[in-house]
Amino acid sequence: MFCVASLVPSPPALVSELGGAAGAAADSPVTVLRGAVLKAVGELAGQAKRWIVVGVAESDGVFDAETAGTFRGYGVDVRIGLSEAANLENPDPALPLPVLIGGWLREQVAPDAVAVARLVAADTPAKECLEYGARLRAEVDSATDRYGVLVVGDGAATLSLKAPRYLDPRAEAAQADIDLALSTGDRAALASLDQRLCEELDIAGRPAFQVLAGLFTADHASPTVETLYAAAPFGVAYHASVWHRGSAA
Repeated sequence: MFCVASLVPSPPALVSELGGAAGAAADSPVTVLRGAVLKAVGELAGQAKRWIVVGVAESDGVFDAETAGTFRGYGVDVRIGLSEAANLENPDPALPLPVLIGGWLREQVAPDAVAVARLVAADTPAKECLEYGARLRAEVDSATDRYGVLVVGDGAATLSLKAPRYLDPRAEAAQADIDLALSTGDRAALASLDQRLCEELDIAGRPAFQVLAGLFTADHASPTVETLYAAAPFGVAYHASVWHRGSAA
């Protein structure tokens, strides 16, 4: 049975060992972001011990609960698993970042939880993303166990001169629209995101946001969203929130 979805971003700096001195300060942007992300995932963990991690990669992918990986490629050999059954002695050094983030969050918040990961290709059209989310919802609704869905995705990476893709003057307005849609659970607005514009503004989480919208298409009422974070401290938009089924669902 589907219980709840949480949306989090994927900066490697979330991992304490990778955040450096800035990530250790109590009032630093990294620390504030990490706290919001851990709270969002904590609410998911409070309702479900079985998780499905949804993210975006170059191609579609499925990763089972025995998957193990390492952040070695990001500078530190921090090892993660999607469950206690994962073999941390033999981690995958090329595991996609959304899976790494999902595994790390599981270990931080609910080490007894069992997760699997499903990645959608970055160029997946909106219609297919929505359909993917709807199928995922039907799948977990038919299960006897309680499931939570952890959606991992970043917003525009073009929001400042120091952003990874530099500043694009269109990014601020586009990201504001996305933040509003995510904060209000506006499924139609997320479904209508312009794929080409999102690619040009490096909104890498676009497919994940649309899968998230698809998860709730079966509900008559709009989801109830608790937004915990929406900012771009490093020129990349990060959003952390918890999505509950609407009261009339």
